[in-house]
Amino acid sequence: MVAPHRTRGLAALGLALVLAGVSGTPTFASPPTDTVSNTPPSVTATPSGTVASPAGDLNTSDKKRCPQLELAANWSGDNARLIQDAIDKYGRCSWKAGNPPQVRPYAVFDWDNTVIKNDISDQTIFWALRNDKILQPPGRNWHNTSRYMTVQGAVALRRACGSLAKPGKPLPTSTNLRCADEILSVRKTQKTTDGKAVFYGENQRYMQAMYAWVGQIMQGYTPAQLRAIAAEARDAALSAPIGATQEVGSSTETAWIRYYPEMNDLIRTLKRAGIEPWIVSASPKEFADVWGPGVGVDSAHTIGISQVVRNGKLTGHLKGCGGLPDGSDAIMPYIDGKRCFINQTILGVKGARALRPMPTSLRPVLAGGDATTDVSMVLDAKGVHVVLNRNKAELMCRAYDNADKRWAVNPMFIEPLPKMEGTYPCSTTAFTDAAGNPGPVRRANGSIIPDQEDTVFGLTQP
Repeated sequence: MVAPHRTRGLAALGLALVLAGVSGTPTFASPPTDTVSNTPPSVTATPSGTVASPAGDLNTSDKKRCPQLELAANWSGDNARLIQDAIDKYGRCSWKAGNPPQVRPYAVFDWDNTVIKNDISDQTIFWALRNDKILQPPGRNWHNTSRYMTVQGAVALRRACGSLAKPGKPLPTSTNLRCADEILSVRKTQKTTDGKAVFYGENQRYMQAMYAWVGQIMQGYTPAQLRAIAAEARDAALSAPIGATQEVGSSTETAWIRYYPEMNDLIRTLKRAGIEPWIVSASPKEFADVWGPGVGVDSAHTIGISQVVRNGKLTGHLKGCGGLPDGSDAIMPYIDGKRCFINQTILGVKGARALRPMPTSLRPVLAGGDATTDVSMVLDAKGVHVVLNRNKAELMCRAYDNADKRWAVNPMFIEPLPKMEGTYPCSTTAFTDAAGNPGPVRRANGSIIPDQEDTVFGLTQP
């Protein structure tokens, strides 16, 4: 993390940016205070036993030994070697005289389906619907939950839910299936139950309106109250057997989540090597805050969708980045937005510069992800790009193109997907631009990545 080395690192970082042709020296951002109100247990049940709590820094006598992945054999192909090479190159065993570099090396991880199997936003919304925790929006007007909501979406939600509670009061979604189904349809499909589009107009390289909406419909709670709701959902999901389902409204939904032991091992090893791990999630920060400690990542090292707080309560308006101000609701940790919040939060880079890649010396050592939302931050990694294969086209095009030979593609560690039939449409439609238009995926030099075959799949857990 940069912040502990703020004084001596500032001059070095400023010089690096000047040498790279970047105007302005970033201001270092101190990490927020850890405010998790219900810390999860450090040892969590998993299909293969228990996930050990991450180890701390090495003792002085161990500092010259490069920490090794304990579960290296569980990784596919050459992936463990690629990861270990990055740890060895950038971790403490490569530091001159044992002293950390001016800019402390760091790693960034997506959360849902990267560090864990399944999705914390899904499970929190499912739990909230089953337990009447979603509040009627101000004025019973669902436009107040998203500036990108269509008229059709707002009308459908008001018809289904508008008469059930006063503004700011809980909706009875545990018993009123119509209201629960309408909210769930928006979350799952971005459409009303009769098939009409709910969101329109966001910059699709900066945000995904439906992901943001998951947090925005929780406006009116304090951050601590929302963390408590997320903690209840976490406990239920970890307690449910693998494969368990639950009834939400009229639907049958997944009910379980597990931490990946292999990702816990990786994060633990990075920490022992002096490389700071961060979570960068497109779920609300309050959700990620209560899950991160399960792999030793506290809320000070968690980036997620963050709302503006007024009078102690969440407002439904998003904090900004890249020169887009707080309350403009124009950016979140999603594709280029993930890069922006990494640069702003970890490196302290302000303004539009945060939207662009940093000089190599300032980039993460390792970045891990599984989906389109993670493309920019995974691409930025200077040591190794870790990808869990969920057949998300743009990310897999870049991963299989393997331009720098440092892409570690791995099947999911629990219930991996089978081989995708055909090829990823890299040369035609796998890229989505800011307006939502499809196009080819291009390398940094502008050349088009050819269509790629799915070649890493179906690894079963040993």
